[in-house]
Amino acid sequence: MRNAPTILHLDMDAFFASAEQASKPSLRGKAVVVGGLGPRGVVATCSYEARVFGVHSAMPMGQARRLAPNAAYLVPRFGFYRAISEQVMALLRALSPLVEPLSLDEAFVDLEAGAAAWDEASARLAGAKLRTDIRAVTGLTGSVGLAASKMLAKIASEQAKPDGLVLIDPGTERALLGPMSVRILPGVGPTTGDHLRRAGISTVDELAEAGEDELVRLLGKAHGHGLYAMALAHDERPVVAERETKSVSVEDTYDVDIHDRVRVGTEVQRLADRCVRRLRGAGLSGRTIVLKVRRYDFSTLTRSETLRGPTDDPGVVREAAARLLESVDTTGGVRLLGVGVSGLADFTQEDLFAQAAGELAALEPAEEAEHEAAEEQEAPAERHWTTGHDVRHADLGHGWVQGSGLGRVTVRFETPDSEQPGRVRTFRTDDPALEPADPLPLVSSGPRRPDGPDEGPVDQASSVPASLPKSWSGNGGGGATSRP
Repeated sequence: MRNAPTILHLDMDAFFASAEQASKPSLRGKAVVVGGLGPRGVVATCSYEARVFGVHSAMPMGQARRLAPNAAYLVPRFGFYRAISEQVMALLRALSPLVEPLSLDEAFVDLEAGAAAWDEASARLAGAKLRTDIRAVTGLTGSVGLAASKMLAKIASEQAKPDGLVLIDPGTERALLGPMSVRILPGVGPTTGDHLRRAGISTVDELAEAGEDELVRLLGKAHGHGLYAMALAHDERPVVAERETKSVSVEDTYDVDIHDRVRVGTEVQRLADRCVRRLRGAGLSGRTIVLKVRRYDFSTLTRSETLRGPTDDPGVVREAAARLLESVDTTGGVRLLGVGVSGLADFTQEDLFAQAAGELAALEPAEEAEHEAAEEQEAPAERHWTTGHDVRHADLGHGWVQGSGLGRVTVRFETPDSEQPGRVRTFRTDDPALEPADPLPLVSSGPRRPDGPDEGPVDQASSVPASLPKSWSGNGGGGATSRP
Protein backbone atom coordinates (compact mmCIF):
# COMPACT_ATOMS: atom_id res chain seq x y z
CA MET A 1 0.00 0.00 0.00
CA ARG A 2 1.32 3.42 -0.93
CA ASN A 3 1.95 5.97 1.80
CA ALA A 4 1.28 9.25 -0.01
CA PRO A 5 -2.38 10.38 -0.34
CA THR A 6 -2.25 10.47 -4.14
CA ILE A 7 -5.50 8.63 -4.92
CA LEU A 8 -8.19 11.22 -5.67
CA HIS A 9 -11.93 10.59 -5.63
CA LEU A 10 -14.19 13.20 -7.23
CA ASP A 11 -17.93 13.26 -6.64
CA MET A 12 -19.94 16.06 -8.22
CA ASP A 13 -22.40 17.60 -5.77
CA ALA A 14 -26.05 16.60 -6.41
CA PHE A 15 -25.02 16.47 -10.06
CA PHE A 16 -28.30 16.30 -12.02
CA ALA A 17 -30.11 18.71 -9.69
CA SER A 18 -27.16 21.13 -9.56
CA ALA A 19 -26.96 21.15 -13.35
CA GLU A 20 -30.67 21.98 -13.51
CA GLN A 21 -30.29 24.80 -10.97
CA ALA A 22 -27.33 26.24 -12.89
CA SER A 23 -29.33 26.04 -16.10
CA LYS A 24 -32.49 27.58 -14.60
CA PRO A 25 -31.92 30.69 -12.47
CA SER A 26 -35.46 30.52 -11.06
CA LEU A 27 -34.59 27.23 -9.34
CA ARG A 28 -31.35 28.32 -7.68
CA GLY A 29 -31.51 27.92 -3.92
CA LYS A 30 -34.78 25.97 -4.15
CA ALA A 31 -35.77 22.34 -3.77
CA VAL A 32 -35.28 20.47 -7.05
CA VAL A 33 -36.03 16.78 -7.64
CA VAL A 34 -34.95 15.02 -10.83
CA GLY A 35 -36.36 11.63 -11.82
CA GLY A 36 -39.24 9.76 -13.37
CA LEU A 37 -42.48 11.69 -12.98
CA GLY A 38 -44.85 8.79 -13.66
CA PRO A 39 -46.72 6.84 -10.96
CA ARG A 40 -43.78 4.46 -10.58
CA GLY A 41 -41.00 6.99 -11.02
CA VAL A 42 -38.09 7.21 -8.59
CA VAL A 43 -35.79 10.06 -7.56
CA ALA A 44 -32.54 10.08 -9.55
CA THR A 45 -31.01 13.08 -7.73
CA CYS A 46 -32.29 15.90 -5.57
CA SER A 47 -30.80 19.22 -4.53
CA TYR A 48 -29.53 19.81 -1.02
CA GLU A 49 -32.54 22.07 -0.46
CA ALA A 50 -34.82 19.08 -1.14
CA ARG A 51 -32.83 16.83 1.17
CA VAL A 52 -33.81 19.04 4.09
CA PHE A 53 -37.35 17.61 3.68
CA GLY A 54 -36.09 14.01 3.75
CA VAL A 55 -36.02 13.43 -0.02
CA HIS A 56 -33.17 11.24 -1.25
CA SER A 57 -32.04 9.28 -4.30
CA ALA A 58 -33.91 6.06 -5.18
CA MET A 59 -36.98 7.19 -3.20
CA PRO A 60 -40.35 6.61 -4.93
CA MET A 61 -41.42 9.87 -6.54
CA GLY A 62 -44.83 9.72 -4.86
CA GLN A 63 -43.18 9.73 -1.45
CA ALA A 64 -40.92 12.62 -2.48
CA ARG A 65 -43.96 14.67 -3.51
CA ARG A 66 -45.56 14.09 -0.13
CA LEU A 67 -42.41 15.20 1.68
CA ALA A 68 -41.69 18.21 -0.54
CA PRO A 69 -44.90 19.19 -2.35
CA ASN A 70 -43.56 22.58 -3.42
CA ALA A 71 -40.33 21.33 -4.97
CA ALA A 72 -39.67 21.55 -8.70
CA TYR A 73 -39.99 18.08 -10.27
CA LEU A 74 -38.07 17.63 -13.52
CA VAL A 75 -37.48 14.85 -16.06
CA PRO A 76 -33.75 14.05 -16.47
CA ARG A 77 -31.84 15.43 -19.48
CA PHE A 78 -29.18 12.74 -19.81
CA GLY A 79 -27.63 14.15 -22.97
CA PHE A 80 -27.08 17.44 -21.15
CA TYR A 81 -25.56 15.72 -18.11
CA ARG A 82 -23.34 13.55 -20.31
CA ALA A 83 -21.93 16.62 -22.07
CA ILE A 84 -21.01 18.18 -18.71
CA SER A 85 -19.55 14.87 -17.54
CA GLU A 86 -17.29 14.75 -20.60
CA GLN A 87 -15.93 18.19 -19.67
CA VAL A 88 -15.20 17.01 -16.13
CA MET A 89 -13.59 13.74 -17.26
CA ALA A 90 -11.36 15.67 -19.66
CA LEU A 91 -10.06 17.70 -16.71
CA LEU A 92 -9.35 14.47 -14.81
CA ARG A 93 -7.50 12.92 -17.75
CA ALA A 94 -5.35 16.02 -17.96
CA LEU A 95 -4.13 15.09 -14.46
CA SER A 96 -3.37 11.42 -15.08
CA PRO A 97 -3.71 8.60 -17.61
CA LEU A 98 -5.26 6.49 -14.84
CA VAL A 99 -8.84 7.72 -14.48
CA GLU A 100 -11.54 5.26 -13.44
CA PRO A 101 -15.05 6.65 -14.04
CA LEU A 102 -17.71 5.10 -11.82
CA SER A 103 -20.63 7.07 -13.25
CA LEU A 104 -21.31 10.37 -15.01
CA ASP A 105 -20.44 12.31 -11.86
CA GLU A 106 -17.89 10.19 -10.02
CA ALA A 107 -14.34 8.93 -10.68
CA PHE A 108 -11.06 7.84 -9.15
CA VAL A 109 -7.74 9.34 -10.31
CA ASP A 110 -4.21 8.08 -9.62
CA LEU A 111 -2.37 11.40 -9.34
CA GLU A 112 1.02 9.76 -8.90
CA ALA A 113 0.71 7.94 -12.24
CA GLY A 114 0.40 11.31 -13.98
CA ALA A 115 3.11 12.97 -11.88
CA ALA A 116 0.41 15.40 -10.72
CA ALA A 117 1.17 14.67 -7.04
CA TRP A 118 3.74 12.75 -4.99
CA ASP A 119 3.15 13.87 -1.41
CA GLU A 120 0.53 15.50 0.82
CA ALA A 121 1.23 19.08 -0.24
CA SER A 122 1.23 18.42 -3.98
CA ALA A 123 -1.90 16.24 -3.68
CA ARG A 124 -3.77 19.00 -1.86
CA LEU A 125 -2.73 21.54 -4.50
CA ALA A 126 -3.84 19.22 -7.32
CA GLY A 127 -7.23 18.66 -5.66
CA ALA A 128 -7.79 22.36 -5.04
CA LYS A 129 -6.88 23.25 -8.62
CA LEU A 130 -9.22 20.56 -9.94
CA ARG A 131 -12.15 21.98 -7.99
CA THR A 132 -11.36 25.48 -9.30
CA ASP A 133 -11.10 24.22 -12.88
CA ILE A 134 -14.40 22.32 -12.64
CA ARG A 135 -16.20 25.43 -11.44
CA ALA A 136 -14.61 27.54 -14.21
CA VAL A 137 -15.46 25.07 -16.99
CA THR A 138 -18.89 23.84 -15.88
CA GLY A 139 -20.14 26.33 -13.29
CA LEU A 140 -20.75 23.39 -10.92
CA THR A 141 -19.07 22.16 -7.75
CA GLY A 142 -17.47 18.86 -6.90
CA SER A 143 -16.17 17.36 -3.68
CA VAL A 144 -12.68 15.85 -3.59
CA GLY A 145 -11.27 13.16 -1.33
CA LEU A 146 -7.52 12.41 -1.19
CA ALA A 147 -5.99 9.36 0.47
CA ALA A 148 -3.57 6.50 -0.03
CA SER A 149 -6.26 4.09 -1.29
CA LYS A 150 -9.52 4.09 -3.23
CA MET A 151 -11.60 3.12 -0.21
CA LEU A 152 -10.25 5.95 1.92
CA ALA A 153 -10.40 8.51 -0.90
CA LYS A 154 -14.11 7.80 -1.37
CA ILE A 155 -14.74 8.11 2.37
CA ALA A 156 -12.86 11.42 2.31
CA SER A 157 -14.99 12.81 -0.52
CA GLU A 158 -18.15 11.90 1.42
CA GLN A 159 -16.80 13.88 4.37
CA ALA A 160 -15.99 16.78 2.03
CA LYS A 161 -19.54 17.18 0.75
CA PRO A 162 -20.78 19.55 -0.36
CA ASP A 163 -18.17 21.57 -2.25
CA GLY A 164 -15.15 20.69 -0.17
CA LEU A 165 -11.81 18.88 -0.06
CA VAL A 166 -10.67 16.39 2.59
CA LEU A 167 -7.24 14.76 2.71
CA ILE A 168 -6.69 11.78 5.02
CA ASP A 169 -3.20 12.08 6.48
CA PRO A 170 -1.08 8.93 6.32
CA GLY A 171 -1.03 7.16 9.68
CA THR A 172 -4.48 8.38 10.75
CA GLU A 173 -6.53 5.87 8.72
CA ARG A 174 -7.24 3.32 11.48
CA ALA A 175 -8.30 5.98 13.98
CA LEU A 176 -10.60 7.55 11.38
CA LEU A 177 -12.26 4.30 10.34
CA GLY A 178 -12.67 2.78 13.81
CA PRO A 179 -15.90 4.43 15.03
CA MET A 180 -17.53 4.40 11.60
CA SER A 181 -20.37 2.03 10.66
CA VAL A 182 -19.37 -1.14 8.82
CA ARG A 183 -21.62 0.09 6.01
CA ILE A 184 -18.90 2.59 5.08
CA LEU A 185 -16.76 -0.26 3.70
CA PRO A 186 -17.02 -1.39 0.05
CA GLY A 187 -19.00 -4.62 -0.25
CA VAL A 188 -21.09 -4.10 2.90
CA GLY A 189 -24.65 -3.55 1.74
CA PRO A 190 -27.89 -3.81 3.72
CA THR A 191 -27.88 -7.63 3.80
CA THR A 192 -24.26 -8.02 4.90
CA GLY A 193 -24.67 -5.12 7.34
CA ASP A 194 -27.68 -6.77 8.98
CA HIS A 195 -25.84 -10.11 9.15
CA LEU A 196 -22.90 -8.47 10.92
CA ARG A 197 -25.17 -6.51 13.25
CA ARG A 198 -26.87 -9.73 14.37
CA ALA A 199 -23.39 -11.03 15.19
CA GLY A 200 -22.77 -7.96 17.35
CA ILE A 201 -20.59 -6.12 14.82
CA SER A 202 -21.68 -2.58 13.97
CA THR A 203 -18.49 -0.52 13.70
CA VAL A 204 -15.23 -0.96 11.82
CA ASP A 205 -13.37 -1.30 15.15
CA GLU A 206 -15.68 -4.19 16.12
CA LEU A 207 -15.05 -5.73 12.71
CA ALA A 208 -11.28 -5.63 13.22
CA GLU A 209 -11.62 -6.97 16.77
CA ALA A 210 -13.71 -9.91 15.58
CA GLY A 211 -10.68 -11.22 13.76
CA GLU A 212 -10.15 -12.69 10.32
CA ASP A 213 -11.18 -16.25 11.23
CA GLU A 214 -14.53 -15.12 12.63
CA LEU A 215 -15.27 -12.99 9.55
CA VAL A 216 -14.44 -15.90 7.25
CA ARG A 217 -16.83 -18.07 9.28
CA LEU A 218 -19.58 -15.45 9.07
CA LEU A 219 -19.15 -14.28 5.48
CA GLY A 220 -17.12 -16.86 3.60
CA LYS A 221 -13.46 -16.97 2.69
CA ALA A 222 -13.22 -14.30 -0.02
CA HIS A 223 -15.56 -11.76 1.58
CA GLY A 224 -14.23 -12.35 5.08
CA HIS A 225 -10.58 -11.89 4.08
CA GLY A 226 -11.39 -8.77 2.07
CA LEU A 227 -13.42 -7.06 4.80
CA TYR A 228 -10.84 -7.80 7.48
CA ALA A 229 -8.14 -6.16 5.36
CA MET A 230 -10.31 -3.09 4.79
CA ALA A 231 -11.10 -2.85 8.49
CA LEU A 232 -7.34 -2.49 8.98
CA ALA A 233 -7.37 0.28 6.32
CA HIS A 234 -5.66 -1.98 3.76
CA ASP A 235 -7.02 -1.56 0.21
CA GLU A 236 -4.73 -2.62 -2.61
CA ARG A 237 -7.23 -2.09 -5.45
CA PRO A 238 -5.58 -0.11 -8.26
CA VAL A 239 -7.19 2.68 -10.27
CA VAL A 240 -8.23 1.00 -13.54
CA ALA A 241 -8.39 3.30 -16.54
CA GLU A 242 -10.64 1.16 -18.75
CA ARG A 243 -13.50 -0.91 -17.45
CA GLU A 244 -14.42 -3.80 -19.72
CA THR A 245 -18.04 -3.67 -20.80
CA LYS A 246 -19.68 -6.93 -19.74
CA SER A 247 -23.11 -6.43 -21.26
CA VAL A 248 -25.32 -4.07 -23.21
CA SER A 249 -28.98 -3.81 -22.24
CA VAL A 250 -32.08 -1.65 -22.36
CA GLU A 251 -35.25 -1.79 -20.30
CA ASP A 252 -38.53 0.07 -19.88
CA THR A 253 -40.82 0.40 -16.86
CA TYR A 254 -44.51 0.87 -17.65
CA ASP A 255 -46.83 3.19 -15.74
CA VAL A 256 -49.69 0.71 -16.25
CA ASP A 257 -49.17 -3.07 -16.19
CA ILE A 258 -49.25 -4.66 -19.65
CA HIS A 259 -51.67 -7.60 -19.79
CA ASP A 260 -52.02 -8.08 -23.53
CA ARG A 261 -49.62 -10.84 -24.60
CA VAL A 262 -49.34 -9.40 -28.10
CA ARG A 263 -48.37 -6.01 -26.69
CA VAL A 264 -45.75 -7.66 -24.47
CA GLY A 265 -44.28 -9.39 -27.51
CA THR A 266 -44.22 -6.14 -29.48
CA GLU A 267 -42.43 -4.35 -26.62
CA VAL A 268 -39.80 -7.10 -26.44
CA GLN A 269 -39.16 -6.78 -30.18
CA ARG A 270 -38.80 -3.02 -29.87
CA LEU A 271 -36.40 -3.38 -26.95
CA ALA A 272 -34.36 -5.93 -28.91
CA ASP A 273 -33.93 -3.43 -31.76
CA ARG A 274 -32.89 -0.68 -29.33
CA CYS A 275 -30.39 -3.03 -27.70
CA VAL A 276 -28.84 -3.90 -31.06
CA ARG A 277 -28.52 -0.25 -32.02
CA ARG A 278 -26.67 0.40 -28.76
CA LEU A 279 -24.54 -2.71 -29.35
CA ARG A 280 -23.60 -1.58 -32.85
CA GLY A 281 -22.95 1.94 -31.66
CA ALA A 282 -20.31 0.52 -29.30
CA GLY A 283 -18.81 -1.62 -32.08
CA LEU A 284 -19.64 -4.82 -30.17
CA SER A 285 -21.45 -8.10 -30.64
CA GLY A 286 -22.49 -10.78 -28.15
CA ARG A 287 -23.29 -14.46 -27.72
CA THR A 288 -25.85 -14.47 -24.90
CA ILE A 289 -29.31 -12.92 -25.24
CA VAL A 290 -31.00 -12.03 -21.94
CA LEU A 291 -34.67 -11.27 -21.29
CA LYS A 292 -35.78 -9.59 -18.05
CA VAL A 293 -39.43 -9.54 -16.99
CA ARG A 294 -40.77 -7.93 -13.80
CA ARG A 295 -44.33 -9.04 -13.19
CA TYR A 296 -47.30 -7.40 -11.48
CA ASP A 297 -46.26 -8.80 -8.07
CA PHE A 298 -42.70 -7.39 -8.39
CA SER A 299 -41.25 -10.86 -8.99
CA THR A 300 -38.42 -10.55 -11.52
CA LEU A 301 -37.58 -13.34 -13.94
CA THR A 302 -34.47 -13.56 -16.11
CA ARG A 303 -34.12 -15.90 -19.06
CA SER A 304 -31.07 -16.29 -21.29
CA GLU A 305 -29.98 -18.14 -24.42
CA THR A 306 -26.39 -18.53 -25.61
CA LEU A 307 -25.78 -18.63 -29.37
CA ARG A 308 -23.01 -20.46 -31.24
CA GLY A 309 -21.04 -17.24 -31.64
CA PRO A 310 -21.30 -13.46 -31.27
CA THR A 311 -23.82 -11.48 -33.31
CA ASP A 312 -25.08 -7.93 -33.72
CA ASP A 313 -27.94 -8.91 -36.03
CA PRO A 314 -31.32 -7.49 -34.95
CA GLY A 315 -33.21 -10.43 -36.44
CA VAL A 316 -31.20 -12.91 -34.42
CA VAL A 317 -31.64 -10.96 -31.19
CA ARG A 318 -35.37 -10.44 -31.79
CA GLU A 319 -35.96 -14.12 -32.48
CA ALA A 320 -33.98 -15.23 -29.43
CA ALA A 321 -35.82 -12.74 -27.21
CA ALA A 322 -39.16 -13.99 -28.56
CA ARG A 323 -38.19 -17.59 -27.76
CA LEU A 324 -37.24 -16.61 -24.23
CA LEU A 325 -40.55 -14.79 -23.76
CA GLU A 326 -42.44 -18.01 -24.59
CA SER A 327 -41.14 -19.53 -21.33
CA VAL A 328 -42.46 -16.69 -19.15
CA ASP A 329 -46.00 -16.48 -17.77
CA THR A 330 -47.21 -12.88 -18.12
CA THR A 331 -50.87 -13.53 -17.34
CA GLY A 332 -51.07 -11.25 -14.30
CA GLY A 333 -49.43 -8.31 -16.04
CA VAL A 334 -45.95 -6.94 -16.69
CA ARG A 335 -44.40 -3.89 -14.99
CA LEU A 336 -40.95 -3.94 -16.63
CA LEU A 337 -39.29 -5.52 -19.67
CA GLY A 338 -35.64 -5.58 -20.64
CA VAL A 339 -33.47 -7.11 -23.35
CA GLY A 340 -29.70 -7.44 -23.05
CA VAL A 341 -26.72 -9.00 -24.78
CA SER A 342 -23.68 -10.33 -22.88
CA GLY A 343 -20.65 -12.43 -23.74
CA LEU A 344 -19.40 -9.46 -25.73
CA ALA A 345 -16.82 -9.44 -28.52
CA ASP A 346 -15.61 -6.95 -31.10
CA PHE A 347 -16.49 -9.19 -34.05
CA THR A 348 -19.53 -11.03 -35.44
CA GLN A 349 -19.95 -14.57 -36.70
CA GLU A 350 -21.60 -14.33 -40.07
CA ASP A 351 -23.30 -17.75 -40.10
CA LEU A 352 -25.51 -16.65 -37.20
CA PHE A 353 -27.54 -14.62 -39.68
CA ALA A 354 -29.13 -17.88 -40.73
CA GLN A 355 -30.78 -18.14 -37.33
CA ALA A 356 -32.99 -15.16 -38.08
CA ALA A 357 -36.48 -15.69 -39.43
CA GLY A 358 -35.25 -14.20 -42.70
CA GLU A 359 -32.79 -11.68 -43.97
CA LEU A 360 -35.56 -9.11 -44.35
CA ALA A 361 -35.86 -9.08 -40.56
CA ALA A 362 -32.34 -7.70 -40.27
CA LEU A 363 -32.76 -3.92 -40.45
CA GLU A 364 -29.99 -1.88 -42.05
CA PRO A 365 -29.38 1.52 -40.43
CA ALA A 366 -31.23 3.38 -43.18
CA GLU A 367 -34.20 1.05 -42.87
CA GLU A 368 -34.21 1.56 -39.11
CA ALA A 369 -34.42 5.31 -39.61
CA GLU A 370 -37.32 4.88 -42.03
CA HIS A 371 -39.04 2.54 -39.56
CA GLU A 372 -38.67 5.06 -36.72
CA ALA A 373 -39.88 7.89 -38.95
CA ALA A 374 -42.96 5.87 -39.85
CA GLU A 375 -43.70 5.27 -36.16
CA GLU A 376 -43.38 8.99 -35.48
CA GLN A 377 -45.84 9.77 -38.27
CA GLU A 378 -48.34 7.39 -36.66
CA ALA A 379 -48.01 9.17 -33.30
CA PRO A 380 -50.75 11.52 -32.12
CA ALA A 381 -50.69 14.95 -33.71
CA GLU A 382 -50.44 16.77 -30.36
CA ARG A 383 -46.84 17.51 -29.45
CA HIS A 384 -45.52 16.31 -26.11
CA TRP A 385 -43.56 18.78 -23.99
CA THR A 386 -41.36 17.21 -21.30
CA THR A 387 -41.11 18.99 -17.95
CA GLY A 388 -37.70 20.58 -17.48
CA HIS A 389 -36.60 20.27 -21.12
CA ASP A 390 -35.45 23.15 -23.32
CA VAL A 391 -37.55 25.04 -25.85
CA ARG A 392 -37.21 28.12 -27.99
CA HIS A 393 -39.92 30.59 -28.95
CA ALA A 394 -39.60 32.59 -32.15
CA ASP A 395 -40.14 35.86 -30.28
CA LEU A 396 -39.38 35.17 -26.62
CA GLY A 397 -36.17 33.19 -27.08
CA HIS A 398 -34.85 30.31 -24.98
CA GLY A 399 -36.78 28.76 -22.09
CA TRP A 400 -37.75 25.51 -20.41
CA VAL A 401 -40.98 23.62 -19.89
CA GLN A 402 -42.51 24.06 -16.44
CA GLY A 403 -45.41 21.76 -17.18
CA SER A 404 -48.00 20.75 -19.74
CA GLY A 405 -51.53 19.44 -19.80
CA LEU A 406 -55.01 20.08 -21.14
CA GLY A 407 -53.56 21.08 -24.52
CA ARG A 408 -51.35 23.78 -23.01
CA VAL A 409 -47.69 24.13 -22.16
CA THR A 410 -46.20 26.57 -19.65
CA VAL A 411 -42.69 27.88 -20.31
CA ARG A 412 -40.30 29.96 -18.25
CA PHE A 413 -38.02 32.06 -20.46
CA GLU A 414 -34.53 32.25 -18.99
CA THR A 415 -30.98 31.06 -19.68
CA PRO A 416 -28.01 30.18 -17.45
CA ASP A 417 -26.83 33.78 -17.90
CA SER A 418 -30.08 35.35 -16.70
CA GLU A 419 -29.54 37.50 -13.63
CA GLN A 420 -33.12 37.08 -12.42
CA PRO A 421 -35.86 34.45 -12.82
CA GLY A 422 -37.41 34.66 -16.26
CA ARG A 423 -40.96 35.38 -17.32
CA VAL A 424 -43.60 32.66 -17.50
CA ARG A 425 -45.90 32.26 -20.50
CA THR A 426 -48.48 29.65 -21.44
CA PHE A 427 -49.11 28.47 -25.02
CA ARG A 428 -51.11 25.96 -26.94
CA THR A 429 -49.15 22.72 -27.29
CA ASP A 430 -49.34 23.07 -31.07
CA ASP A 431 -48.14 26.69 -31.18
CA PRO A 432 -45.94 26.88 -34.32
CA ALA A 433 -43.69 29.52 -32.73
CA LEU A 434 -42.55 27.06 -30.03
CA GLU A 435 -39.95 24.40 -30.81
CA PRO A 436 -37.77 21.98 -28.81
CA ALA A 437 -34.21 23.27 -28.32
CA ASP A 438 -30.79 22.02 -27.30
CA PRO A 439 -29.54 22.92 -23.81
CA LEU A 440 -27.35 26.01 -23.53
CA PRO A 441 -23.87 25.68 -21.96
CA LEU A 442 -23.76 26.54 -18.28
CA VAL A 443 -20.65 28.65 -18.75
CA SER A 444 -20.76 31.01 -21.70
CA SER A 445 -17.68 30.92 -23.92
CA GLY A 446 -18.40 34.44 -25.10
CA PRO A 447 -21.04 37.16 -25.07
CA ARG A 448 -24.50 35.75 -25.58
CA ARG A 449 -27.73 37.57 -26.26
CA PRO A 450 -30.02 37.87 -23.23
CA ASP A 451 -32.93 35.46 -23.00
CA GLY A 452 -35.50 38.10 -23.89
CA PRO A 453 -37.14 38.66 -27.29
CA ASP A 454 -34.85 38.46 -30.30
CA GLU A 455 -36.69 41.36 -31.84
CA GLY A 456 -40.16 42.85 -31.88
CA PRO A 457 -42.94 42.64 -29.29
CA VAL A 458 -44.41 39.50 -27.75
CA ASP A 459 -46.95 37.82 -30.00
CA GLN A 460 -49.95 37.91 -27.70
CA ALA A 461 -52.00 35.90 -30.14
CA SER A 462 -49.76 32.90 -29.70
CA SER A 463 -50.39 32.57 -25.98
CA VAL A 464 -53.37 31.60 -23.90
CA PRO A 465 -54.31 32.88 -20.44
CA ALA A 466 -51.65 31.95 -17.89
CA SER A 467 -54.26 30.99 -15.31
CA LEU A 468 -55.19 27.33 -15.62
CA PRO A 469 -57.75 25.16 -13.87
CA LYS A 470 -56.80 24.29 -10.29
CA SER A 471 -56.69 20.61 -11.24
CA TRP A 472 -53.85 21.30 -13.69
CA SER A 473 -50.41 20.90 -12.18
CA GLY A 474 -48.25 20.38 -15.26
CA ASN A 475 -47.52 17.12 -17.09
CA GLY A 476 -50.25 15.27 -15.31
CA GLY A 477 -49.24 16.72 -11.97
CA GLY A 478 -45.53 16.42 -12.65
CA GLY A 479 -44.60 19.96 -13.60
CA ALA A 480 -42.22 22.24 -11.79
CA THR A 481 -43.67 24.85 -9.51
CA SER A 482 -44.22 28.17 -11.21
CA ARG A 483 -43.22 30.39 -8.32
CA PRO A 484 -40.42 32.85 -9.13
